[in-house]
Formats: sequence, structure tokens, C-alpha cells
Amino acid sequence: MSDMSTNAGTDASYRVTADELRQFIERVERLEQEKKDLAEQVKEVMAEAKGRGYDTKVMRKVIALRKRDQNDIAEEEAVLEMYKEALGM
Repeated sequence: MSDMSTNAGTDASYRVTADELRQFIERVERLEQEKKDLAEQVKEVMAEAKGRGYDTKVMRKVIALRKRDQNDIAEEEAVLEMYKEALGM
């Protein structure tokens, strides 16, 4: 009988674990859908900006720059200028 009670305990643990796993997976799936929806909204905003004459390639660069630390940007720009001067640009 101890074998049956052990199996029943294991089965109950498995069911709880399977339910929890399913919940995690479903949460990730919902988040992935939200991410897809947000990406579509960003695409629409960029299309609207482009329609009004803005350069969306430059806008994306500005957005990336705004995410970065100002000191890192300044250092990169200084190195870029130094390289351009070295090449006579």
C-alpha cells in the first residue's frame, strides 16, 4: 500500500507542478502577444511620423541615444571625431 500512496503523492505533486508550469507558459504567451501588439503600435507611430516628413531612421538613432548614458555618448563621439580627423574627413 505504501507504493500506491507514494504514487498518489507524486501524481498530486505532478499535477500541481504541471498547473504551475502551464500558468507560467500562458503568462509568457500573453506577454509575447502584448510585445507584438506594442511593436505594431510603434510601427504605426513611425509610419505616421514618416508621413509627416520626419526621417524615421534618424528618429530611431535619437531614441537609441536617449537610452544611453550621456558620458558614454560623449566618449564615443570624441573617438569618432578623432578617427575622422585621422582620416582627413
